[in-house]
Amino acid sequence: MTLGRSRAASVVLNVGGARYSLSRELLKDFPLRRVSRLHGCRSERDVLEVCDDYDRERNEYFFDRHSEAFGFILLYVRGHGKLRFAPRMCELSFYNEMIYWGLEGTHLEYCCQRRLDDRMSDTYTFYSAADEPGALGRDEARTGGAEAAPSRRWLERMRRTFEEPTSSLAAQILASVSVVFVIVSMVVLCASTLPDWRAAAADNRSLDDRSRIIEAVCIGWFTAECIVRFIISKNKCEFVKRPLNIIDLLAIMPYYISVLMTVLTGENLQLQRAGVTLRVLRMMRIFWVIKLARHFIGLQTLGLTLKRCYREMVMLLVFICVAMAIFSALSQLLEHGLDLETSNKDFASIPAACWWVIISMTTVGYGDMYPITVPGRILGGVCVVSGIVLLALPITFIYHSFVQCYHELKFRSARYSRSLSTEFLN
Repeated sequence: MTLGRSRAASVVLNVGGARYSLSRELLKDFPLRRVSRLHGCRSERDVLEVCDDYDRERNEYFFDRHSEAFGFILLYVRGHGKLRFAPRMCELSFYNEMIYWGLEGTHLEYCCQRRLDDRMSDTYTFYSAADEPGALGRDEARTGGAEAAPSRRWLERMRRTFEEPTSSLAAQILASVSVVFVIVSMVVLCASTLPDWRAAAADNRSLDDRSRIIEAVCIGWFTAECIVRFIISKNKCEFVKRPLNIIDLLAIMPYYISVLMTVLTGENLQLQRAGVTLRVLRMMRIFWVIKLARHFIGLQTLGLTLKRCYREMVMLLVFICVAMAIFSALSQLLEHGLDLETSNKDFASIPAACWWVIISMTTVGYGDMYPITVPGRILGGVCVVSGIVLLALPITFIYHSFVQCYHELKFRSARYSRSLSTEFLN
């Protein structure tokens, strides 16, 4: 390094007003990457790429960073204890200081890593630049594309109208209409399964025709909505992979398949509806209820929680399966295997006992089968208590994740509501 090398055998680091003197030999192999990079700088321009300012006369490097955070980091790299967050300092701010100096989150103590993970999960969704209402305007200002800006702005507005029900007044109207169509289609579907409805439809063909017209109108609305959302989506492949879009497709396709079968077979519609295949296809319209997740935070929270807590859900399933295998084998032995003359026929096999175990562990207790021997009843009590404990352990994590997801979605909805209020006032 040529800067000030002949006049000084040490360098001074000025971090937020706190000065630290280091020898050149220590600077070369310093544990912090940003500090060790100073040793390889050959010009003042190279130095200013590493630090904020440089004093040639005093051979002093200035860093406009948090001095207290650097003190904690310096103590850690010198081997004095473990790295923890600085008091009265935001976890994310301290983590940014770590990244700046060349450390990773794994250098933190485990308790601080958990605090950092919680804070990052709380904040990342809130302040994602891609989701901010003003992100599009900033992107256009950076690109400066005067010709492409109007079309991009129109596409983004259309995209938000269909994807974010609270982003604008038009989005709220569109969401309300979509909810009305979902409710109407569900009412017609439920009514068509009533015996009185089927008898009236058999006697009065016009009633059946009106229900088919309502069904066709609802399907037409859902199809048009799905096509428009696909056209204006940024990434077509990502659009197809989204769970809600897959559910939309599963809810729409049965209608077209049934219409196609009607055209190809040319049979009477009443005879076709008696077929098992068409009845299954008609019942698949129940997936339309899940479309309400686009417009209600509660359903969105449930889906996001299941997505984030799949490990806990697998853990819960493993707990239940292990307990079910143990208690079903023991109950079959105590109720049926020891005394064949007075055996309980309900527990004739382990698979049959599994049903009793699962309804006992979940404290449902239908009463269709139950132990009659004293050892079997004692085992039943242990099974119930074990079920309560095993189900409670992972549910705690799922509950905290649910609360966190709910607050995230509420924050996002409130942010778009503020954007709607600004648009309305303007």
